[in-house]
Amino acid sequence: MTKIKNSTVLITGGAAGIGKLMGRNVLEEGAAHLVIWDINESQMLETAAELGKIGSVHTYQVNVADLNEINQAFDQMLQDGLAIDILINNAGIVVGRYFWENSHEDIEKTMLINTNALMHIALKCLPGMMAKNHGHIVNISSAASLIGNPKMAVYAASKWAVTGWSESLRLELEQVKSKVRVTTITPSYINTGMFEGVKTHWIQPILTPEKTAKQIIKGIKKNNIFIRMPKSVFLTPILKGLLPVRWFDKLVGGYLGVYSSMKDFHGHFAVEKKSTTE
Repeated sequence: MTKIKNSTVLITGGAAGIGKLMGRNVLEEGAAHLVIWDINESQMLETAAELGKIGSVHTYQVNVADLNEINQAFDQMLQDGLAIDILINNAGIVVGRYFWENSHEDIEKTMLINTNALMHIALKCLPGMMAKNHGHIVNISSAASLIGNPKMAVYAASKWAVTGWSESLRLELEQVKSKVRVTTITPSYINTGMFEGVKTHWIQPILTPEKTAKQIIKGIKKNNIFIRMPKSVFLTPILKGLLPVRWFDKLVGGYLGVYSSMKDFHGHFAVEKKSTTE
């Protein structure tokens, strides 16, 4: 069991959305320090003022697409006496277009923020966690890491990479008998504005931010290896393994409408709005 009480928790993209909600939850669980990273300074400071009424909150304006800024933030946290016990890699962006409609900048930023940043930040946290032989790395991936989807090619690529890396890291730590835990989160669409306009089937409803945040924190405490939301996401790899590709396409893409879920997407483009919050 991972103890949140008296721990220091870092949440990237923690100024809004489920990042902010998870921050509130860990403080209510008794975390000693909540560390928020976000690129949106004004929003981050507002969140810090609000959550600071519950517990200790530290803020750092960081563009996680920039490795230099990641390194500088860790140097500053070291000076501030903050050693991370629980890392929640939450920051992410989406550009909902057909692949050929993306710019090279869209591809670069998506991979830097959604994939590279998680590995760089975890790599900075791991030495301290492994030395103490306790800690928890939580990676917010996506149900899109389990299935291809039109208008999500770059986003899906970034999240497939996250799931593969996160699972490999877990196995590596287990192989060397480390007690540092890894949890991979693969939620479907969350109603935070990031995926505004998407359409889903009743089998896979749009998730509420509040319930999602609580379920993630609950799963962290239980050391869950995977947290998949809604439960129908557990069926995806099973169906892909059992059904011929065209049957899977017809059932999931056609009948359940997954392949047309992004047709009317008009959510905020974090690449353009300078926000990195799932």
